[in-house]
Amino acid sequence: MKIIFLIVFVDLMGFGLIVPLLPFFAEHFTASPTVVGLLMASYSLAQLVSAPLWGRLSDRTGRRPVLLWSLGGIALAYVGLALADSLWMLFAARTIAGAMAGNIAAAFAYAADVSTPANRARAMGTIGAAFGLGFMIGPAIGGALAGSDPLNANFQLPALAAAALSATAFLLTLFMLPESLPDEARARQGAGSSRLAEFRRAIGRSVVAQILLVSFLATFVFAGLEAMFALWSHQHLGWGPAQNGYLFALVGTISALVQGGLVGPLARRLGEARLIALGAAALGCGMLLIPLTTTAWDLSAVMALTAAGFSLLSPGLNSLLSLHVGRANLGGSMGVSRSVTTLARVVGPVCLGAVFDTLGKDWPFYAGAAVMALTVVMTTRFAATGWQQAEASASGEQVAD
Repeated sequence: MKIIFLIVFVDLMGFGLIVPLLPFFAEHFTASPTVVGLLMASYSLAQLVSAPLWGRLSDRTGRRPVLLWSLGGIALAYVGLALADSLWMLFAARTIAGAMAGNIAAAFAYAADVSTPANRARAMGTIGAAFGLGFMIGPAIGGALAGSDPLNANFQLPALAAAALSATAFLLTLFMLPESLPDEARARQGAGSSRLAEFRRAIGRSVVAQILLVSFLATFVFAGLEAMFALWSHQHLGWGPAQNGYLFALVGTISALVQGGLVGPLARRLGEARLIALGAAALGCGMLLIPLTTTAWDLSAVMALTAAGFSLLSPGLNSLLSLHVGRANLGGSMGVSRSVTTLARVVGPVCLGAVFDTLGKDWPFYAGAAVMALTVVMTTRFAATGWQQAEASASGEQVAD
């Protein structure tokens, strides 16, 4: 787990360099909030198509080859981003990066490979902590490299730095990461399509459909927040890339602390189902309070609450889902799960960007709060019925070494 943690951390630090700066980069080419939402969605739309393919490929060839191919492709996409001199080139670079983002599903599958049902939530939280740490350091560096003035920001230097970080993650995978999927598991995947059919039957079960629905709604809201926050903070507080980078660094810090230190103990005490309900409530409260803030200090506190909520949700949902599929299909299941969340990352920025354009800068957050209020009601109901029963039945799963 230490090596995969390091690889994900280095790669996500590069990802974190770019994300808070993209809205300003798009505005540099006179993009509206709706177009900014489309730009953020372009990465996820390409990932939506590629994620299940990468996941199934990792079941057949192993996790390590998929990590290598995707990390190399992402490094090249960042170079393209640095060379972009028009809005269409910006869209092209982000679309290519999204298509190559198979490392995310492979990393979660790797964590599931090397864990047992008893510590699955902790393993997922460890990968989530690597995401959080990447977002803790990456945005601060990206903001510092770009500068605080959005009209004169340096967008090329952060993109080249992100390319260098993904190349470093590629080298770490090449020289330090052992394969986690046994040869016999890969051989079974190569023998036919029965395992895929088995997983298709699994997602027809109501508990799995519920997990995927909650994953969609939570990611819809958080992706919309990521896409619109820089534009909102510029209008609300006059912030530029540097200030947004520092605040996203705080979000990453909270995410790393929650997923790295709290998820495991809370999952053991509350169970995955109640952990998910708690996270949904925190995320909804944070979205409601963001437009009401007036200073950097109270905004930081509210964003910390928002980040903590989403950081409880993600590993809990991944852990609960992984308990309902066989080991040989973990890559495929994580790929399908990523497809659901990446669909939310397509729809969320587009919808909330249109809300920003039509109703005003505060309304994307109020809309997100309303979606999370509905999610809290659903998760509370699910936690009291099917999820708890499913957890109990899945607790006897045996994972072959």
